[in-house]
Amino acid sequence: MPDMSSSAALAMTHLVPLAEVDENKVTPGVLGFIVFAVMALAVWGLMKSMSKQMNKVDFKEGADPAAEARAESGSAPAEPKAKQG
Repeated sequence: MPDMSSSAALAMTHLVPLAEVDENKVTPGVLGFIVFAVMALAVWGLMKSMSKQMNKVDFKEGADPAAEARAESGSAPAEPKAKQG
């Protein structure tokens, strides 16, 4: 049986010229793409969930009981006092 370390070393010597690395050029590579894709899927999922939750909210306001009481008594609405500070 042939020695595996010598065949691995021979394979590496043939692959080294194919993997020339320019030290002045930096690229994100496959790992960068995978991280970006996972983040994009997470944002998409969060937006979908938020949309579903917002559709459950009822934006109709109920009548203000104090305003109804003032309208029935015929008095004008009271103006809010200005804060002094």
